[in-house]
Amino acid sequence: MAVLDWITEPSLVLEGETVRLRPPRGADYRAWAELRAASRDFLQPWEPTWPSDDLTRAAFRRRLSIYARDHELGHGYALFAFRKEDEQLVGGVNLRDVRRGVAQMACFGYWIGQPFARRGYTGDAVRAVCDFGFQTLGLHRLEAACLPENDASRNLLLRAGFELEGRARGYLKINGVWRDHLLFGRVRDDPA
Repeated sequence: MAVLDWITEPSLVLEGETVRLRPPRGADYRAWAELRAASRDFLQPWEPTWPSDDLTRAAFRRRLSIYARDHELGHGYALFAFRKEDEQLVGGVNLRDVRRGVAQMACFGYWIGQPFARRGYTGDAVRAVCDFGFQTLGLHRLEAACLPENDASRNLLLRAGFELEGRARGYLKINGVWRDHLLFGRVRDDPA
């Protein structure tokens, strides 16, 4: 499948109760850039430092190219979450670092636009992506991490059936600083 075919391909669609997830497309740029810009102060404490051109169309096209390559290779799946009632973009989930062989696992991250936070959309999206990882991709284990002070993310992961497995020192560089993270895992047979 060609890169441009994937960008417009509608076949990968995940259904939650309140959200529908699908790979991002070029036509999503404006909604994505506006939501991320409006949510900058809300998101930046939890994310890597944004490059100076992060919200430009060129940077978005680079993202789409990386997402398409990862998808084609089976290494990752970037998905945007849209509210079902009106197809409004609310956030996104990335299933990445898919490892096969004896591991059969992947890591994932997620973000939600500030206007849509604490309304259940992120939890719904996470559950749908977990189902996709376990049922469709046949993975055995999913992992996620969050900053220790990110109570909303920690609680979301626990509600989604993840277990707190430990703390990793200097795990990721968040907003320009190497930060400790809490590590969470869920295996296929764990109750959700």
